[in-house]
Amino acid sequence: MTSTDVRKDAEDSGPSGYAAARLRLLTEGARSGPPRRAALAELTDDWLTGLFTAGNEALKGVSLVAVGGYGRGELSPRSDLDLLLLHDGSDSGAVAALADRIWYPVWDLGLALDHSVRTPAEARKTAGEDLKVQLGLLDARHIAGDLGLTASLRTAVLADWRNQAPKRLPELQELCAERAERQGELQYLLEPDLKEARGGLRDATALRAVAASWLADAPREGLADARRRLLDVRDALHLTTGRATDRLALQEQDQVAAELGLLDADTLLRQVYEAARVVSYASDVTWREVGRVLRSRAVRPRLRAMLGGGAKPAAERSPLAEGVVEQDGEVVLARAARPERDPVLPLRAAAAAAQAGLPLSLHAVRRMATAVRPLPTPWPAEAREQLVTLLGSGQPTVDVWEALEAEGLITRLLPDWERVRCRPQRNAVHIWTVDRHLIETAVRASEFARRVSRPDLLLVSALLHDIGKGWPGDHSVAGEIIAKDVAARIGFDRADVAVLATLVRHHLLLIDTATRRDLEDPATVRSVAEAVGTTSTLELLHALTEADALATGPAAWSSWRASLVADLVKRVAAVLSGDAPEEPEAGAATAEQERLAIEAVATGGPVLALRAQTEPPSEDEPAGDPEPLGVELLIAVPDQPGVLPAVAGVLAMHRLTVRTAELRALDLPVGVEGSVLLLNWRVAAEYGSLPQAARLRADLVRALDGSFDIAARLAERDAAYPRRRGVVAPAARVTVAPAASRHATVIEVRAHDAPGLLHRIGRALDEAKVRVRSMHVSTLGSNAVDAFYVTGAEGTPLPAEEATAVARKLEETLRG
Repeated sequence: MTSTDVRKDAEDSGPSGYAAARLRLLTEGARSGPPRRAALAELTDDWLTGLFTAGNEALKGVSLVAVGGYGRGELSPRSDLDLLLLHDGSDSGAVAALADRIWYPVWDLGLALDHSVRTPAEARKTAGEDLKVQLGLLDARHIAGDLGLTASLRTAVLADWRNQAPKRLPELQELCAERAERQGELQYLLEPDLKEARGGLRDATALRAVAASWLADAPREGLADARRRLLDVRDALHLTTGRATDRLALQEQDQVAAELGLLDADTLLRQVYEAARVVSYASDVTWREVGRVLRSRAVRPRLRAMLGGGAKPAAERSPLAEGVVEQDGEVVLARAARPERDPVLPLRAAAAAAQAGLPLSLHAVRRMATAVRPLPTPWPAEAREQLVTLLGSGQPTVDVWEALEAEGLITRLLPDWERVRCRPQRNAVHIWTVDRHLIETAVRASEFARRVSRPDLLLVSALLHDIGKGWPGDHSVAGEIIAKDVAARIGFDRADVAVLATLVRHHLLLIDTATRRDLEDPATVRSVAEAVGTTSTLELLHALTEADALATGPAAWSSWRASLVADLVKRVAAVLSGDAPEEPEAGAATAEQERLAIEAVATGGPVLALRAQTEPPSEDEPAGDPEPLGVELLIAVPDQPGVLPAVAGVLAMHRLTVRTAELRALDLPVGVEGSVLLLNWRVAAEYGSLPQAARLRADLVRALDGSFDIAARLAERDAAYPRRRGVVAPAARVTVAPAASRHATVIEVRAHDAPGLLHRIGRALDEAKVRVRSMHVSTLGSNAVDAFYVTGAEGTPLPAEEATAVARKLEETLRG
């Protein structure tokens, strides 16, 4: 039966004809989705037009108007009819009689009706007082009667909305935020409200209202499809339950999935989550743009007055990383950025944004998504470091990750992510989808970066520990295989790949054993020790276990569980305690190192050598220029106090990021007198080009002779830049490693990497009157993991009390 036939039946038979035609329309399988909603709206229009015109052909100055969802033509099977009877006020008695003739037949059919009778002036006044009324009127659509009356109201309402937008949009944003607080996020709920939850139909309608204000517009790509999908699910929910409900209850999900022709309830939820994610991201971007425009409007008059009415000043751009700058509170690409030549740019931009606590601009993400070529396999070292930095940035990681995912960049970087993306977890303990849980685990793990010697492995294992979900069988076993492949692809060596695979395979081992086994049984402890293998892996697994539980939900972790796991870890560590570290043996000096050392003795000052480090192209790339790893900087300096803080300070002043660093005393050739310190650094420019070696040496000479106050210069530079909210990193942790060396006291520093960090450490150790015999510095993402082998003035290890005092004072310095 065609829609024309359905409408004819409705017109011929009055209310009963409309009811029968409506029933046929909703039960016939030929139409669904937007065509059925449009047909239902059209059928209802025709019926209401008949009610309006029956015996009232001569009534002037009155019109029947659909508003809200009905005004948009989005009638679901059990939707309310939102109607406004608009009149010019000339004959209130006739209007009241007309209202009765329309409303009562609607009620007689059992249809929900939201109705009002107003003049245009009354409608505008009510809209000005009630934001929800104003939003409904934005979708006003003429049904019957005086078309000019309806059109004039629409024009006036839109004009009012645009004029009042600076005031009303913040109210609308607050309304959306309050609703989200009450209803939760649609993309994570097992029983979501399709309309009221964040990312649902109400938010999609709010985005239409923002667009109608002409103040800002939502990202349109995918938004219409997301809205359609949510409406389709609501239609199916109404049909299967026979109720006007928007809550997708667990017991109804299988029926709704079948109504939509989907495989199962999980497939249904995944589609709902994907749609909600599109709406949520569009909302975030849109409200950010609204805020930016409103701030700009507020500042512009004052700025023009200060500038004497001159031209609009250009927005300030502050560099964050190579090819990445901050502008108007967002992270954007620098003008010189070339995404098509820089495959690491998405990760570098994301890491910079998360570290600064700023959002990635939509334009930047889309430009990178369309222009950036894929990363080679294995990834360059910088790509891996930027991924670790992103994962270690705490809560800001979530929004930045979602921005990349919205444009498909995450699945391009990590194809295995597709299986866990938007995957529901039908477990009351879990509060997130699988993919969000993995990111939340990384956020939690970043808080424990000071507890482990390899925070990079902790963060990547957090990202991958549930990557096997969605595959048949035990997700830990499947995840181990996937983790090996991913870890090798992103550039970890074989030893690190093995550790990551172990962490993923056994990420439930500690909590399951601690809560279900007898810890007094030596066999239990031995089995865990055999699975873990080393104390360093045990340390990582302990931190991963806690991060995983905390990211699962409030019911997954407690002080009791924490104490059981800590007890198990202590027992396992005792079994594995035979692998205490020893001070690494220094290799023989190379010819170049000896040359630099002899020259340093001859000149009495520092000597430098810069050498680019590269790695060969990957197997799947054609031979060509190797990938740069950074620059190796060799410095030989006659042994004297203050070498470490001077060198580290000069590098910080030149904006050189330290990736690794080593310091040791060099044995000189026979016949050459003097003592020389050799410092071997791998550095990279934060942005821009590297400084010349001659400039570095000149500044280092001045720093060593005291004519260059590095601390003051670094403080001045920091003060010159605006303070960003950025990452709230875990506090620095400084410990004395027991029995780590027979020749020196080993002080371990774990801190958030920042410009001038090594300079501050070096100054503190100098002030403590200790001598740095050697050091081993690593920057793993945004985490510095450093070990300093120090002695007293006489060259022997520090007494225990003195070592503890030095460590405590250094920790206070770094936390201050």
